[in-house]
Amino acid sequence: VHVHYGGFHALKGVSLDMPKNRVTALIGPSGCGKSTFLRCLNRMNDEVSSARVTGSITIDGRDVYGSGVDTYELRRDVGMVFQKPNPFGGSIWENVTFGPLIHGIPKSQWAEIVERSLRKAALWDEVKDKLKQPGTALSGGQQQRLCIARALAVSPDVLLMDEPCSALDPIATSRIEDLIFELKNELTIVIVTHNMQQAQRASDYTAFFMMGELVEFGATQEVFMRPREKKTEDYITGRFG
Repeated sequence: VHVHYGGFHALKGVSLDMPKNRVTALIGPSGCGKSTFLRCLNRMNDEVSSARVTGSITIDGRDVYGSGVDTYELRRDVGMVFQKPNPFGGSIWENVTFGPLIHGIPKSQWAEIVERSLRKAALWDEVKDKLKQPGTALSGGQQQRLCIARALAVSPDVLLMDEPCSALDPIATSRIEDLIFELKNELTIVIVTHNMQQAQRASDYTAFFMMGELVEFGATQEVFMRPREKKTEDYITGRFG
């Protein structure tokens, strides 16, 4: 996969296989291409007018960039959680039912979907008595779990997480990491993180990017304990970053 933003070559020939029902962490210095790669997986780069993606990305054998692919349906199957919690202005209920609404899921199923999604996001017990309150009234960690619940409400196969804990305190971060561990039984998860400890704790596989190239990819413990590339070793030991 190659990605250009105008004349800038942002991603240079990246090729890797990410296993189903596992967590893959994307690490590397700022501007190395990891978020660009993440946004390729659900075609969020389509929203950038200067972006041009070449190559092939397949999920369960389906070419994401193939002709006739409906990006709304793709983003239902490949959900995304962003760096900063971004609940909508409506109630907790309205946040979680947004996906079911736009995808035409019958209202008779919404109550079940809301409870199931909030339970999966480990938020139900904290908000079950205040579903009509604004999502923006929750704490930062709760807001991020609400955004995860919102993504889960349409039963995606893949969940993309772009530095989901960077704006959170250590306790909230721990809750999100526990959640990632539980969700991988049902989902394939790809997470961008600058936190080396988080990559080690939360992921099964790690991909190290640098200057738009994939330097190394493998089982997380192998990458951190026995890196094959000198650049990887220098980065994870803090010699540069």
